Amino acid sequence: MIHRTAAPLQNITNKDQQLIISDRCAAADKLPHSWQEQLQHAISDPAQLLSLLELDTTYLDAAQKAATLFPLRVPLSFIARMKKGDINDPLLQQVLPINAEHIETEGYSKDPVEEQSGEINGLIHKYHGRALLMVNGHCAINCRYCFRRHFPYDEHKLSREQWGDVIQHLRDDESITEVIYSGGDPLASNDKQLRWLTEQIADIQHVKRLRIHSRLPIVIPSRITDTCLEWMSSSRLSVVMVLHSNHSNELADHTLQTAIQRMKSVGITVLNQAVLLKGVNDNLAAQVQLSETLFEIGVLPYYLHVLDKVQGSAHFAISDASAKQLHAQVTTQLPGYLVPKLVREVSDKPSKVLI
Repeated sequence: MIHRTAAPLQNITNKDQQLIISDRCAAADKLPHSWQEQLQHAISDPAQLLSLLELDTTYLDAAQKAATLFPLRVPLSFIARMKKGDINDPLLQQVLPINAEHIETEGYSKDPVEEQSGEINGLIHKYHGRALLMVNGHCAINCRYCFRRHFPYDEHKLSREQWGDVIQHLRDDESITEVIYSGGDPLASNDKQLRWLTEQIADIQHVKRLRIHSRLPIVIPSRITDTCLEWMSSSRLSVVMVLHSNHSNELADHTLQTAIQRMKSVGITVLNQAVLLKGVNDNLAAQVQLSETLFEIGVLPYYLHVLDKVQGSAHFAISDASAKQLHAQVTTQLPGYLVPKLVREVSDKPSKVLI
């Protein structure tokens, strides 16, 4: 997650911002051209967000206070898919800071899956055969339920020399067959760095697959550029892109659908993982529509995570009993290949735990 204030909106007028929000179909024409510009112009001021969505300023004080705990950050392209005037919009609910984030909840912590004490900075080696690299600490969007909202990313900024230590660890452990890019969001890194890192990994013969976990193609679909596709598809590694979409409304973007087809055209497997969130997608209609829409645009549902118990997110939680009941209902409505696995991550287990 990015823990700094975005640059001021210098090139986009307030009128342009309003056009982006008011006309979803024309939104892409009004956005900054490059994905880097869209990152730079992401909204970080709660007052600006509420104004763009024509929401009551009574929500402002709570949003500003909660944003001091975990900054607001949301791109205009994602805001364009929200419904104006609707405080309960499922996309808005994922990014709007609220008072409930101040509540200290028993059983919740700042490190819910115990990642912050790894032996090698930048690398988490938890599951057999797989190693996760913390490629950077930046995101295009700050999701309020993020299990890494308290992660000390500043301690995991690596120089080329330090990345060399990570690569050497991968070389030395021949049990590792898959490397996972994570973060933050790995695609918030520049393509030059990602190309270099991927070339180093491809040179390790026992590594077969590269998995990339990213929300960026969802929130800023123009991130999938020709250059990005080239480094992802030019090595011998089999590449899997795991997107993160929680609601079908997030997928209502032509540029996103084109990006997915472009990834598939160069042989990248595209999956989706979601988080089960109270008030966002905790009902049968939302889950069925998400899976159906994902498949329509060429993505297979992969995981449906129950909430990781990170401090500040308890208002998103639903009980295991409710989660299992909802998942059982989904299995009666969809073919098996469209039903994501309902899972939880537990710190001392050798894999995700099925619920």
